[in-house]
Amino acid sequence: MSIRENLKNVQARIRQAANTSGRLESEVQLLGVTKYASDEEVRELIGEGLTALGENRVQNAQDRLERFPEAQWHFIGRLQTNKVRYCEQFHLIHSLDRWSLAKEVDKRAKQWGKIQDVLIQVNVSGEDSKTGLSSQEATCFAKRVLQECQNVRVRGLMTMAPFVEAEATRPFFRETKSLYDQLQQELGVVWDILSMGMTNDFEVAIEEGATLVRIGSALLSKEDSA
Repeated sequence: MSIRENLKNVQARIRQAANTSGRLESEVQLLGVTKYASDEEVRELIGEGLTALGENRVQNAQDRLERFPEAQWHFIGRLQTNKVRYCEQFHLIHSLDRWSLAKEVDKRAKQWGKIQDVLIQVNVSGEDSKTGLSSQEATCFAKRVLQECQNVRVRGLMTMAPFVEAEATRPFFRETKSLYDQLQQELGVVWDILSMGMTNDFEVAIEEGATLVRIGSALLSKEDSA
């Protein structure tokens, strides 16, 4: 299948998952993950109207930002503190997961003269192989960022479920959605982004409340991605 066909297929699946949960397709943003994409494939995605794109390595992202400035670039990988200085052009950083990183993003954003939008990464599954804050840690962390980081704006949460059969991810997405709602109530804030769900599980994530899904291989595969 071509990228155009893959994109239409993914959009149809997003629409169906949203409908299943009584939501509108417009409530779910598709972020194209370009980690394994060639420049030509990135160009095709943009040409088909998908301009919200994500990279998970700073060096790769810098190159892509220069070549495709018309796209809205997100940083979705683990961010090292010493690489924050290269992140000025990112629309959204998905992986705020520790205080040292929050302080550095705040400092750099002040230098850049901007408010940097971020998501707090949570790890509700407790897997050692995944970064992110536990549900218990997230409350204190979010409160501290809100109180002490004047140039950081938290837009919501990001999580990654274990790599298991899609239906088995549901409890983790459900818990993250519950935490997302709870934190807003406790902190007296209104968030608009719950980033969860990838190629293997995004439909379940949408059914459980995701407002942004991160899709790579289902868009780029030359075979039937359904």
